[in-house]
Amino acid sequence: MTTAKKAVLQLSIHEEKIRKKALVTVSRFSGVTSITIDDKSGKMTVVGEVDVSVIVIKLRKLCHTDIVSVDDVKPPEKKPEPEKPAPPIPAEFITYPMNYAYQYNPHAYANSYYHQPYGNCRVVDEPNCVIM
Repeated sequence: MTTAKKAVLQLSIHEEKIRKKALVTVSRFSGVTSITIDDKSGKMTVVGEVDVSVIVIKLRKLCHTDIVSVDDVKPPEKKPEPEKPAPPIPAEFITYPMNYAYQYNPHAYANSYYHQPYGNCRVVDEPNCVIM
């Protein structure tokens, strides 16, 4: 795993067209997380998990490019979050044993698109008792 790097590059940009091409060229590299250009000093800062030498080779095709500095970027330390206790289950979501009978009503779906393939079906929640 490569670590994230912060590279500061000195570019000789004299036209807006070259500036835009440099931004597009660097942004196409996979692993680049941020790009900034200071127009007054001509410095470009690239942050990400990239090979700086490859970026410089590509930028030298557009304009004169020098490496000013390359630093490793340490990821911010994450503070461990305290574990939250599980919320209590509301009384209405607690399941109880089924002690009632279910009866199919064929007329309830009379106007529905889907129809049951069987006619009247009556299911009673008692062991060994199914009436069809």
